[in-house]
Amino acid sequence: MRYVLAGLAALACLSVAGPAAADDTPSPSPSTTVGTAGTSFLTATTVEPGQQVRVSSSTGDYLYWSFDAAAGETDRLAITITLPTRSSRHGPATWTVDVFDGLRRRQPCTAGSQTATAATGASTLALHCLLRQVRSWADPWSDEPLPGTYYVRLSATGLPEQDLGLPIQTDLSITAKKGDAQPDNARLKAPLSPATDPGTTAAPQAGSSAAPAAAEEGEHFWNRFSWPSTRWWWTIGGGLLAAVAGVGGYRLTRHPRRWFS
Repeated sequence: MRYVLAGLAALACLSVAGPAAADDTPSPSPSTTVGTAGTSFLTATTVEPGQQVRVSSSTGDYLYWSFDAAAGETDRLAITITLPTRSSRHGPATWTVDVFDGLRRRQPCTAGSQTATAATGASTLALHCLLRQVRSWADPWSDEPLPGTYYVRLSATGLPEQDLGLPIQTDLSITAKKGDAQPDNARLKAPLSPATDPGTTAAPQAGSSAAPAAAEEGEHFWNRFSWPSTRWWWTIGGGLLAAVAGVGGYRLTRHPRRWFS
């Protein structure tokens, strides 16, 4: 009877531990391929890092995608554009990828070819963008990347007008590298301002230039306001002109007196 009870207890423990072990397994990377893109920030297609994107569109279209970034992540974008056939093109084409945060602030790329030009005979064009590491906090006046939604915009910034509307295919992949949410591990070795002792006055050291500097400042003050000087003459002249102008204006604007018998 003792062995039967021990076996039942072991089976119960296995049945309880099974679901818990299944919950600890990492979630698989997204395998669904995204085949659409938005035309503005409001209609941007949501993409998860690691998810494959393949969109068929036309040259001249603005393509928008969005993805979420957490603190400590460093995101990398890789875009490959399959260009139209050489016979249908009329010149080189320049493409640019831009990244914006949730406040529509443009985030610069620290590495990679953010803008590239494809020659007339090229069949594909590759763009890369390595963003800055997302911070967990930032000062209000700074433009540091913060956690939230980021937007990707792909556009043709320069191509012949005859090439507008030609079919293209765009492949996009976003890679997120996890990192420390607090990358700033700097330590202040010395105070930014020297230590002060309120209420005390430091005695001038031997050979100090404090006394000559004070004497020079006093001499400069008396030179500026000593009599006679051009400053006094300009002051007196301005006062006289103001008085004459006041009297003349009064005589011109006063009402004439009328005497009645």
